[in-house]
Amino acid sequence: MPTRHLFPVSMIAAVLATCFPLGGALGKGGATAVDVELVLAVDISYSMDEEEQHLQREGYIEALQSDEFQKALKAGPNGRIAVAYMEWASSYDQRTVVNWTIIDSPQTARGFATQLSGAPYRRASRTSISGAIDGAMRLFEGNGYDGVRRVIDISGDGPNNNGRPVTQAREDALAQGVTINGLPLLIRPVRAAYMDIDNLDWYYQDCVVGGPGAFMIPVRGPEAFSEGTRTKLVLDIASAPEAIPRATPLVRRVASETPRISCYIGESLWRQRMGE
Repeated sequence: MPTRHLFPVSMIAAVLATCFPLGGALGKGGATAVDVELVLAVDISYSMDEEEQHLQREGYIEALQSDEFQKALKAGPNGRIAVAYMEWASSYDQRTVVNWTIIDSPQTARGFATQLSGAPYRRASRTSISGAIDGAMRLFEGNGYDGVRRVIDISGDGPNNNGRPVTQAREDALAQGVTINGLPLLIRPVRAAYMDIDNLDWYYQDCVVGGPGAFMIPVRGPEAFSEGTRTKLVLDIASAPEAIPRATPLVRRVASETPRISCYIGESLWRQRMGE
C-alpha cells in the first residue's frame, strides 16, 4: 500500500473557503448555528493500554489548543463548532466524558481541554465500533445545535467484534448525512490475545469511514500521534463534499470497491476465540 502523507495544514483556509458560503446561517428551530457538530469517539477497550490511552487523549488536548486548529475554526462562516467527547467499548458502553461545548476561541478550547484532562481514565471489555457510531448518533439528537455538517471522529486500535455489523451502523449514519472519519492506531505489534489485525487502516478505510469528504489517517507510532490527531481534527472541520483538491493524499472509502479485508473479521476472530 502506498505511503500516506498528512494533509498540509497550509491548505486548510482554501479548503474551508470552498466548503461554506459567505455569511452566517440561522439555526433551525432556535438551535445555535455552528459550522460543525463534532463527536470525538475514542476507544477505551482493554486492547488500549495505559500509554495508548494517554497518547490518544493528550493528542486531542494538544490539537484543540493548536494554532492550526484555531485558524481552521475561524475560517468557517460562524467561527464556532460544537464538540462532545465520548468514550466507547462494547455495544452497551458509550459514555460522554465532556458534553456538548461551543468552541469559538482559544479560551473555550482551553476550557474543553481542561475538562478532558481532568477526567479519570478507564478501560472496558469488547470493541464495538458500531456501538460507537450509534452512540454518537444519539448525541446529535436534540443537542441544541444546528451544524452545517455533522461529523463522527472515531479512533481505535481494533476491528468491531461486538454489537451489530459496523457497515450497518455506518450506512444508517450516512443516510442521515453524517460523515465518519477515522484514526486507526497501529502503534503496537499485532497481538493475537487482543484479536488485533493486520492492515487496520484498510479496515477503517473500507468498513468504517464514509460520507461527504470522509478520510482516515493511520497513526503508526507514538511519535506520530500528536501530528496525526492535530491534522485529523483540523480536517474534521475543513473537509466537505468536493472541497478537498483531488491531489491531496486523503484515504477515502469508495463504495464501489470490494473491501480488501472482511468487514466481519473482528466478529470472526471473537467466535474463534470462544470456540463457536
